Amino acid sequence: MADGLPDYVLDANAVLKDKDVNWRHGQPPDYSKTRVVWAETKKANHTAGSLPDLVENLVKNWEIEASYKKDLKDWRTVDTSDYTFSVNGGPPQTGQHMLNVGTYNAIIEPNEYYCPMHSSFDASHKSFKRMMPTFAWEVLEVFSGPPQVSFRWRHWGTMKEDYVGLNNKGEKVTIKGHGGAIDIEGVAVAIVNDKLQLKKVEVFFDPMTMFRQMAGDGSGVEKRLVMDF
Repeated sequence: MADGLPDYVLDANAVLKDKDVNWRHGQPPDYSKTRVVWAETKKANHTAGSLPDLVENLVKNWEIEASYKKDLKDWRTVDTSDYTFSVNGGPPQTGQHMLNVGTYNAIIEPNEYYCPMHSSFDASHKSFKRMMPTFAWEVLEVFSGPPQVSFRWRHWGTMKEDYVGLNNKGEKVTIKGHGGAIDIEGVAVAIVNDKLQLKKVEVFFDPMTMFRQMAGDGSGVEKRLVMDF
């Protein structure tokens, strides 16, 4: 720790250096390309050590752990004794639930383009990460500080490849990659403990914004019924 603060609020890549961790693919993921996109195309510039910078680093490390650390006990960014996560006023989810279903599936509601019930953790990541290899994230502004931290955020990338997934009717949906931007914003309210670990996270955003940007005018969307036997 520096100045009494944990490394996961000082360094966006802190948890990537953790040893003796059960990583989802056997080793820490590579975020180098995403960090380059973030540095080159971000809207906000926060002073190192400022509250927005600390919040941004915390959430980035949380995302790494939620996506790639297979055991909840290895998550350092959350208070595992009573951590919960919710979206748009929905029911609180445990960390174990997110580990079971995947980060995308924990956030996205069933819709005409995608359905969590028809996609596993690995399948969901394959659908979105192949379509958009880098998906950078930043804090735009922070409205209140600990213990209840409220902030506005931005998540963005480029749709470089086709999107392929299953929708809420079990249909296979293909959207042609258009090379354009996917750019979404939202707000979040997080309660943290004295170690700045997340205890409760509430996220508010319109998940359909991403799908509307993916589909454009809709002319590139192909649907085909997939039967499960």
